[in-house]
Amino acid sequence: MNRLLRLAIGVAILCPLLAGAQAWPSKPIRLIVPVPAGAGPDVDARQITARLTPLLGQSMFVENRPGAGTRIAIEAAAKSAPDGYTFLLATPGFVTAPSLYANLPFDGKRDLVPVSLLSTTAYALTVNAAVPAQNVAAFIALAKNNPTFAQTATYGIGTLPHLAGAWFASISGADLKFIHYNTTPPFNDLLAGQTSAIFDAMLPVIGNVKAGKLRMLAISGTKRQPMAPDVPTFAESGMAGFDPTVWVGVLAPAGTPQPIIQRMSAALAQVAKSAEIIGFRRDVGSDSVGSTPEEFGTFLDAERAKWGKVIQSMSLKLE
Repeated sequence: MNRLLRLAIGVAILCPLLAGAQAWPSKPIRLIVPVPAGAGPDVDARQITARLTPLLGQSMFVENRPGAGTRIAIEAAAKSAPDGYTFLLATPGFVTAPSLYANLPFDGKRDLVPVSLLSTTAYALTVNAAVPAQNVAAFIALAKNNPTFAQTATYGIGTLPHLAGAWFASISGADLKFIHYNTTPPFNDLLAGQTSAIFDAMLPVIGNVKAGKLRMLAISGTKRQPMAPDVPTFAESGMAGFDPTVWVGVLAPAGTPQPIIQRMSAALAQVAKSAEIIGFRRDVGSDSVGSTPEEFGTFLDAERAKWGKVIQSMSLKLE
């Protein structure tokens, strides 16, 4: 009798959830984005949401929640109702935050579940054109022997350019001196020669590389990029294992019905694998993915382990 009673209760709870999932979506869907309007992930989000509307039969709108190294957006999504009408556009800050901050108001792995990895983007080591280094080995030698060439710009302490630079330094032995630009863009000083290098995605630097003002020495990933086919990978440059990657993916509040997760994942994958989106991302130095939830979960675990090890080696903790 107890077993039958438990079964009846379970069915009573499950039926409304399944009914809701089958009717989903019946109203517009919110995508929380952790950067300001116009920033790279926001542009990507708007490309995706515009193409999801005809697939889902409802509009999907972007809600920008920038600040605190993406933690504001993550917390907002983690504390949202798991009803299929709120999703989070996640970036690498999602996996670095737990290692960087001791007291977070959320647990990313517990409170949010993977839906789909949308894209990955190669990271580049870029130097001012006046830096007398044509390759990674020459840059390492310069940085070791002359502090002037070790001046490396970042977007702030704990940002991915800072973590990537620290990882590079730990592998190469170059004693990089980080200059943190928390509220202003780092590129004016890089172009002026006040700093010598930056670790960043290709898109922010490629224009000045083509203009001859900056020089890209190497990129992450397993293959060269069409935007800069003459630039070798870090592996080709003798730094196998150094692979900082920018990525964008979608997560949902834990407890969101699985049929909704699966349908959203399939729709995101369909958009990501369309010729139009593949071309758009190729033009900005990215690879379009469109994964399953399980594949994205495996990817996130690997990213957590990778950056957790880097951050631990730096003994870096932020408040």
